Amino acid sequence: MTARVDAPDAGLKLRGITKRFGPVVANSDIDLDIAPGEIHCLLGENGAGKSTLMNVLYGLLQPDEGEISIDGEPVRIANPRDAMARGIGMVHQHFMLVDPFTVAENLMLGREEGPLGVLSTARARQRVRELSDRYRLAVDPDAVVGELPVGVQQRVEIIKALANDADYLIFDEPTAVLTPQEIDELIAVMKDLRGEGKAIVFITHKLREVREVADRTTVIRRGAVVGEAEPGASEAELAEMMVGRAISLTVDREPAQPTGVRLAVDNLTITAPSGVVVVDDVSLDVQGGEILGIAGVQGNGQSELAEALIGLVPITAGTLTLDDRDITRFDPKQAIRAGIGYVPEDRKHDGFVGSFSVAENLILNQFDERPYARGPALDGRAIAANAAQRIEEFDIRTGSAATPVQTLSGGNQQKVVLARELSRPLSLLIASQPTRGVDVGAIEFLHKRIVAERDRGTAVVIISTELDEVLALSDRIAVMYRGRIVGIVPGGTPRDVLGLMMAGVPYEEATATRSDDA
Repeated sequence: MTARVDAPDAGLKLRGITKRFGPVVANSDIDLDIAPGEIHCLLGENGAGKSTLMNVLYGLLQPDEGEISIDGEPVRIANPRDAMARGIGMVHQHFMLVDPFTVAENLMLGREEGPLGVLSTARARQRVRELSDRYRLAVDPDAVVGELPVGVQQRVEIIKALANDADYLIFDEPTAVLTPQEIDELIAVMKDLRGEGKAIVFITHKLREVREVADRTTVIRRGAVVGEAEPGASEAELAEMMVGRAISLTVDREPAQPTGVRLAVDNLTITAPSGVVVVDDVSLDVQGGEILGIAGVQGNGQSELAEALIGLVPITAGTLTLDDRDITRFDPKQAIRAGIGYVPEDRKHDGFVGSFSVAENLILNQFDERPYARGPALDGRAIAANAAQRIEEFDIRTGSAATPVQTLSGGNQQKVVLARELSRPLSLLIASQPTRGVDVGAIEFLHKRIVAERDRGTAVVIISTELDEVLALSDRIAVMYRGRIVGIVPGGTPRDVLGLMMAGVPYEEATATRSDDA
């Protein structure tokens, strides 16, 4: 059912799409044309409305206003089954797979084949082989999904979408959990699909990827289309369209001036409640005045390592030493008093209390200490004075210090968290996914503050799945894979070497592979 490119109404068109959630307008009067044989990038910050728009197209949400047409025919897409029947497939950011099932069994879900709807495993296995061979996806139909690497699981999602003979494929932030090499493989697959006349919608906030694959780029800001980027637009130009002002995409920092080891992690092992070892005999150190970046695909033990450093998870074996003091068994309160600042990866769950005011959130880690407490009572004047200072210093955009934090933008919420953690002298700052869900302009500010903290002599640990962020900030980089440290390398190590290490390849082998490919 591939549309003819030369027909005037060919392709999929969205007109005047508006979607509201209560008083919040997630999509506002959006027009979008999706043409066969084209990779159309939908670019915008987290929360700009990109995924909401595609969820409307895929039938997961219903628009409040507007119309969708395919090849000039208006259509109503009530649910994903309707979307699939009309040749629309979606590769979700968070995989929609059943881990204990095989690839073929996952393919059958919702696609009963054979007489009287009887499931046909043989037919599903054959379909997986056909699509795998045709698009060079290299997926075994009999493999158990839960045992596959993340990159291969994504190929399974693509095969599921293609199994319906989809002409329009939506990729929603597909590179978030992939190594650089896996991203290259995915881009090659998208280009192959484009060559067959498929229409690809590629949702992303990563400027590098847009420049590599986009035939056309539509930029969404705050729920509305703000324009189409010119072919060949620079990353700086794309960023300016996303944010609405010129920003710097590089982190301006001087070389580190290390002052000696402040944090030492020796043979650290952490076992999850399930009995699985999630951090396996990890040893590293961090000097004052340096940033150690920890890179890796999400789910390889980085989160548990960060939580162990702040005392949130029990340690099975090994020791933690901060400024020559054993902190192995410290709870979070003791860790805070020892001079550890912590920016958690999920700020909404662990970083602030949404219903509390900006002022209250800025003292969450010191509310029972002077000058904010006098015995059992809080000192409102001291709390207000601190809030005024931090709001100005960290450029927190808020109506007032009394505004609930949950009403702020993601970038301003993160500024509140970082302002609180940097409001006292630190020995160690742990920042886990420090700019996740934050607009480009706020990223620029947050990076500057983290570098400034390094320059004060604090030992800084950055944990990020964004390799560009790790490279921009780190003086040294530790790469984790399946709970272990694959290697600790200089901050300027090439991306392709780091990518191989993120897949478990030792540093020496990764550099040798790079030399062989040169």
